[in-house]
Amino acid sequence: MTAALEGRAVNKAVFLDYASLDFGDLDPACLYNVLPELELYPHTTSTEIVARLQDAEIAIISDLQLPAEIFSQLPRLKLVLLSATGTNSVDLEAARRHGVTVCNCQGYGTHSVAQHTLALILSLTNHVARYDALVRQGAWAASDRFCLTDFPLTELNGKLLGIVGQGELGSKVAQMAAAFGMQVRFAQLPGRDSSPDKQPLDSLLAVADVVALHCPLTPETTRLINSHRLNLMKRSALLINSARGALIDEQALAEALRRGIIRGAAVDVLSQEPPSPDNPLLASDIPNLLITPHIAWGSTEARQGALFQLAENVSGWLSGAAVRVVS
Repeated sequence: MTAALEGRAVNKAVFLDYASLDFGDLDPACLYNVLPELELYPHTTSTEIVARLQDAEIAIISDLQLPAEIFSQLPRLKLVLLSATGTNSVDLEAARRHGVTVCNCQGYGTHSVAQHTLALILSLTNHVARYDALVRQGAWAASDRFCLTDFPLTELNGKLLGIVGQGELGSKVAQMAAAFGMQVRFAQLPGRDSSPDKQPLDSLLAVADVVALHCPLTPETTRLINSHRLNLMKRSALLINSARGALIDEQALAEALRRGIIRGAAVDVLSQEPPSPDNPLLASDIPNLLITPHIAWGSTEARQGALFQLAENVSGWLSGAAVRVVS
């Protein structure tokens, strides 16, 4: 199969795990416009990758792994497109050695992730799910008062939000939080050059009412929030993680919540996804913890934006001016 585009012919293009991006609510027309004979597979197992990519020049993946040994078995592969920002699913050095260009998607989920971060904060301060459950259990109908006050509400106005990570996501969260009247400070990570607009992480943890994580996962930031740093935080503080699960020592967080070291936490990510049943944060006795299944990025608008970027990445590569190149 051949699609002639931008003066360039593509012998074969394959999207290996399309269902990881499209939940049945997207329009893939933009991809078909640049790759009319694109092969879409909802899911692909690790043992099916090589067979499905035989003779392919372009591979598109969402959360599949492309380890080093894959590239030596696919001599015609020239371009790998990631429908996400993270690149840890592809061995970039192996891709370079085999002359394979790798492009990702960038910034498509900024509004979605920031909105979800604020939703997690509000879920903890306003106890929406808890009050809904009480009403459905009949507590309001049985009450002799016009309202229920089982769970005290907290205003965000005037509270201090400490943000770890001043990139696009952290900056958007700061903008949204300011609309609620929150004060915002950014953390200076340990080992980084000091910056006049940032506060050292440990001293910020000691005064922040809410701490939101939006930094990359690196060897230096792995388990950045550990038992020591949780003990630095105010007992009334909330911890939010919409970045990467391994930024937090999960066992330490579970114990901190049990002991009341901090007031509550909400996370959209875990260190292993899907999580193993013995993940310490899945224990049934942990109070004031909310977990959502890595969905902060996943608004319909954000995922459609990723499709548009994939199409742009194809067009750029075909025209000899590749964009969003990471390898």
